Amino acid sequence: MKILIAEDEALASERLQLLLKQYDSSIEIVASLDSVEDIIDFMDKNPSPDLLLLDIHLSDGHIFELFNHIKPHVPIIFTTAYDEYALKAFKYNSIDYLLKPIRLEELSLSLKKYKTIQQYHQQAIPNIDIIVDALKKNVQASHYQYKSRFLVKYGDKMQYQDVEDIAYFYTDEKACFLSNTQGKRFVVEYTLEQLEDVLDPALFFRINRKFILKINAIKEFKSYINSRLKILLEPHINMDVIVSREKVQLFKQWIDQ
Repeated sequence: MKILIAEDEALASERLQLLLKQYDSSIEIVASLDSVEDIIDFMDKNPSPDLLLLDIHLSDGHIFELFNHIKPHVPIIFTTAYDEYALKAFKYNSIDYLLKPIRLEELSLSLKKYKTIQQYHQQAIPNIDIIVDALKKNVQASHYQYKSRFLVKYGDKMQYQDVEDIAYFYTDEKACFLSNTQGKRFVVEYTLEQLEDVLDPALFFRINRKFILKINAIKEFKSYINSRLKILLEPHINMDVIVSREKVQLFKQWIDQ
């Protein structure tokens, strides 16, 4: 088993490597990296490892920034001192979420879960993502339900908007707005980052730093400069709606699911 570790604390990395060797001396640590940039560089230049063990806080930012550049097809075990990222972690190829200090017993259970997935994969299941998606859905169903409506400001009044009536979210002049299917916009007291954690990813996709779109609001899209995509929304908005280059492939996969 070939494992890549992402950990910005040297002692924590050494301890994790020791635990892995205690579990199975044949495990090969292909790299221990401390930054998102180093992980991207490694994944570009080397064969994919079998498993990723990723700390969430690295020397140059959050590990989730990694997924703006690559879509991991390798199972992930997240390792962190913080529990507030658990739901977000399971949006990705996560099979487990371990809180520090990591103990051998917990790590062993995670690695056994990984081996179980591999066994299913070897029995001619065509895509390991199927199993990982099932794991994620089970975890999400048992821990969380996505928001069904939002409290919004309308002048000096407040009301709510059902998710079914939402077209997209966007930021403008440091405020975050919800636009409904009738083209009315309302201020919401969320950031786009917070919205990503409470919206159903089957229905909503963040295309860039300014927009989260609902699938039903996308009327059409076409190729745009620098390998990007330009989207026409319904209802229309007087802003360029561009899928950033690093999100194009993920956007197409989301559209085609």
